[in-house]
Amino acid sequence: MISEKKRKFFLILLIGGSVLAISLTFYFYQLFFSPNTMVDSDRVYMLKIPSNGVFKQVSKQLYDERVINDAISFAFVSKILGYQDNLKPGLYKVEPKMTNLQLVKMLKSGAQVPVKVTFNNIRTKEDLAEKITANLEVTPDQFLHLIQDSVYIRKFDFEEETIMSMFVPNTYEFWWNTSPEALFDRMYKEYQTFWTEERKQKAQALGLSQKQVSTLASIVQAESQKSDERPKIAGVYLNRMDIGMALQADPTLVYATGDFTLKRILNIHKEIDSPYNTYKYTGLPPGPINLPDVNSLNAVLNAEKHNYLYFCAKEDFSGYHAFAVNYSDHMDNARRYQRALNAAKIF
Repeated sequence: MISEKKRKFFLILLIGGSVLAISLTFYFYQLFFSPNTMVDSDRVYMLKIPSNGVFKQVSKQLYDERVINDAISFAFVSKILGYQDNLKPGLYKVEPKMTNLQLVKMLKSGAQVPVKVTFNNIRTKEDLAEKITANLEVTPDQFLHLIQDSVYIRKFDFEEETIMSMFVPNTYEFWWNTSPEALFDRMYKEYQTFWTEERKQKAQALGLSQKQVSTLASIVQAESQKSDERPKIAGVYLNRMDIGMALQADPTLVYATGDFTLKRILNIHKEIDSPYNTYKYTGLPPGPINLPDVNSLNAVLNAEKHNYLYFCAKEDFSGYHAFAVNYSDHMDNARRYQRALNAAKIF
């Protein structure tokens, strides 16, 4: 028989083991199921994990930014669930009072949140690079490297002069860690989506390619900020093209000079030897002079049919234009506007 002393020993051992087991169970429960993110705050934290990120950096960032209270427990759960060696780059929304289990499972699954990318009012490739990458991991320099690569852009059937036509201004959703190449692929798909069969047929009816529509739309957009007037201006340029008349578009001269601060075009500017000088060379320039928005593109595709060949800014500086069928009436309009410019000391 077991002696009384041995019975007590086993009882103590049993109790001690039970207490230890309960303590360990409670400890591990806390590691996995106790809140560990912003326990004393209701703020939301947006975590960016770069494409070359490592676990130590992520853990340190979360701890230093006071997102997690206990870095050791976070590291332990990450190790157990195999996350430390399986980081997924992206942008993640860390909610307050998340447990280590919730946080690690979210990060491991790659359940990132999309970012909005908006670009408009673009003049140059450099402008586009700054705006389109503003909320992305991609840098402006990485984007510029591709858009200036004549071999790369040829895969989309564009040239250096026309590649800007591929980017249709709008607001899009992307993953934060979208690669430069994936960004271009997506923009090409959006371009194809914009050019529906109906729009292609309208362009064909005007005798224009899709790229030429973008080029003309960029001129129309530069001429007027009034969206309701753009179809009429588009009609003027189409009338000029129909009779072989030079477009004589002042915005193309501004583009040719590279000085976007010019407020008044002088005769000396009309002598610039550039394919973008539409006073010297007939037809459309080689490519768009800005990034035309959807309104401007549609203004060309739905251009007004009329007999106007000329237009000039109104002397009231309203932003609207006075239109004329003949040169004599146009010069009357132009003189009124020039007098207003002189009175306003705009030279």
